[in-house]
Amino acid sequence: MFKNYLKIAWRNLGKNKLFSFINISGLAIGMLAVMLISLWVWDEVGYNKSFKNHEHIASIYRRYTEPLDRSVKTWEWVQYPMAGVIKLKYGHIFRHVVLTRSEMEYNLTLNDRNFTARGRFATGEVIEMFSLKMLRGGANSMDDPTGIIISSSTATTLFGNSDPVNQTIKLNNHFEVKVSGVYQDVPSNSILGTAWFIGNLEHLKKFDNNIASQSIDWGNTSSNIWVQTADNVSMEQAEAAIRNFYFSDAPPETRDNAKKYQQTLWLHPMDQWYLYSDFKDGYAKAGRAGYVWLFGIIGAFILLLACINFVNLSTARSEKRAKEVGIRKAIGSMRAQLIGQFLSESFMVVFLSFLISVLLIWLVLPAFNELTSKSIRLPFTNLYFWIDSFVFLALTALLAGLYPAIYLSSFQPVKVLKGIAKAGRYASLPRKILVVVQFTVSVIMIIGTTIVYQQIRYTQDRPTGYTQENLLRISVKDPLFEKQKMVMKQALLNSGVVSAVALSNSPVTAIWGNWGGFSWRGKDPRAEANFTTTYIDEDYGKTIQWKIVQGRDFSKDFSMDADGVIINEAAAKYMKLENPVGEYITHDFLKMSRQIIGVVKDVIVQSPYENVSPGFYWFDPKGSNLFTFQVRLRPDQPVHAALAKIEAIQKQLLPSAPFSYSFTDQDYGKKFAAEQRLGKLATLFAILAIFISCLGLFGLASFVAEQRTKEIGIRKVLGATVANIWKMLSTDFVLLIVISCCIASPIAYYYLDQWLEKYSYRIHISGWVFVCAAAGSILLTLLTISWQAIKAAMMNPVKSLRSE
Repeated sequence: MFKNYLKIAWRNLGKNKLFSFINISGLAIGMLAVMLISLWVWDEVGYNKSFKNHEHIASIYRRYTEPLDRSVKTWEWVQYPMAGVIKLKYGHIFRHVVLTRSEMEYNLTLNDRNFTARGRFATGEVIEMFSLKMLRGGANSMDDPTGIIISSSTATTLFGNSDPVNQTIKLNNHFEVKVSGVYQDVPSNSILGTAWFIGNLEHLKKFDNNIASQSIDWGNTSSNIWVQTADNVSMEQAEAAIRNFYFSDAPPETRDNAKKYQQTLWLHPMDQWYLYSDFKDGYAKAGRAGYVWLFGIIGAFILLLACINFVNLSTARSEKRAKEVGIRKAIGSMRAQLIGQFLSESFMVVFLSFLISVLLIWLVLPAFNELTSKSIRLPFTNLYFWIDSFVFLALTALLAGLYPAIYLSSFQPVKVLKGIAKAGRYASLPRKILVVVQFTVSVIMIIGTTIVYQQIRYTQDRPTGYTQENLLRISVKDPLFEKQKMVMKQALLNSGVVSAVALSNSPVTAIWGNWGGFSWRGKDPRAEANFTTTYIDEDYGKTIQWKIVQGRDFSKDFSMDADGVIINEAAAKYMKLENPVGEYITHDFLKMSRQIIGVVKDVIVQSPYENVSPGFYWFDPKGSNLFTFQVRLRPDQPVHAALAKIEAIQKQLLPSAPFSYSFTDQDYGKKFAAEQRLGKLATLFAILAIFISCLGLFGLASFVAEQRTKEIGIRKVLGATVANIWKMLSTDFVLLIVISCCIASPIAYYYLDQWLEKYSYRIHISGWVFVCAAAGSILLTLLTISWQAIKAAMMNPVKSLRSE
């Protein structure tokens, strides 16, 4: 019997080619969207889940209260010595304690070859904590202070098929490390996914004086501590044990500071590092997790739109199937059998759509990965993928086919065979409701996409406080750099391809230092903000072309500038200094006092979506804290020629250092990457949703035109024009779209306004967005149905009436 069902279903598909095409293509596109979103969501949710012990791993965070405004804040950076104390005193609670530095970019030199690679330095227990599968070496591979472990792909890149163990690599042309192990590549969606290597932190201390001093400094917070709880200890128990660490285990001066800020420790579970990385009032909240839920809902709605097409077209054509149902019931078919037949037709359509969607995914996945910056693959070898696919097929077939099956099987054979089972005046009401649902979703997505792009554009147009064009950053990692940097600066100025050169301790687009504990005249005793700190030379302002609003820039002509400071407008505002030039800032702990010589317009260094933080610029005339070149290229010189000349100068002065540079406008543009990907994804799925909705609308318009053929013929005979008929057929559909826009607008406004609340620098939603979305939807509707309406209106009435 099932074979007969499929045979009849196949015949019906061939008999009604237009409606079959609309159903299959609509469902295929809907499934394509759902599967792409599902793969993306799975990759997001699976971040760090590849590690065996992920449920027991956490990062130690600080939570503290600002005395001035009583706001509660969270910070992931803690003191270096804390790790040793926790390991010693709380070893029964934590199975592993790993101290780590941030992943950074390094220059790797192997023989005469240079590589730029990302790496991380940590203590030795990282292998066991993350259950790294060692292909060479073992769990003790990190015991050697000079050893590093490398990923299998790094081993192939550096050594080919040779054994990498005990091979020597030079890092930053400064110190040598020895490969002590090779671990199997970890998935890219993990905290270690982009690291080429993991080195021993104890070895790094010998070559980095800053890290060496931090290892005994309780005043510096620039380290991360990862912990793995013991098997019999819950995350809550472990957090309770260390919560008051500062009051019980820290040195007296740190303890006093902790009391002032009400500072406590808490554990941020690894499963939340990625999806819950935003914090409000000191607690983690949904960051990327919100996007995961958002796109999951979008996927469900897109599939619903495709299923609505199937339902609408199946029920709209009910009169075509009525006699078939009547005859089958007359010869003994039970209603359950008819439902089974119609569901089998639904399953066939869904199955064909699934095959097409899988083919489309295989074709578009590379472009989708590029769009989302991921490495997603179709898991054909995974049994769960096929189980999930079968469940997905069954649910979609039921969703699309259950209502039409019940509706069609409900016809009474006596009425349909006598030809009196005509549709009532309310028969089309469910279809109209479903069309309204379709376009409500589509209009919400149109409005949402527009607002996202408006927010991105608004932020991109925000004044940065400096000139990005032709500004270049050169990062040199070489032991000879300290001796040669002033020589290189002068050589660049003499090259004829640059107009200005400066040195700083960090890029223009990043902050590598935050200091607190400053005092000034008239300071509120409760004001204890951290100030961003940047070391610069006297040419920094001229090179980046910042804007002085009060006072002057640094100059070597003034010896007092060695003890001077330039502040930004945000700092002047926070310090409540109307005329800050000439005022002094002091730091009792550092025994430092500096005079403010100038105020600059706020330079956007951190997130362009947030307010600029109060910041200080220290003049460093000796250059001991300056590591990065800021170079402004001359606009009249070709960029490729200028870069070639700059590289030649560096090679001459620092022959062993790779030439590493980046354009500041590109570095700044990366700050918009997450929102831009969100906008592009939203646009992609909005287009798919609109296409599916219009496809269904086209099918319904075709059916209506076919159903009203006789009426149209009579109207033409009585003198109706093509325009009259087009208006008659279009009015009902346009009215439905207007209703959709009225429903969609307040819903879109509510949720988008909530989304914008997370940005300090944000747009205000304008009414024209909703007007344009409504106008665009109505225009798209008219374009979709006009072809069928005009075609029906231009039909020869003699022919249409004769055929009736």
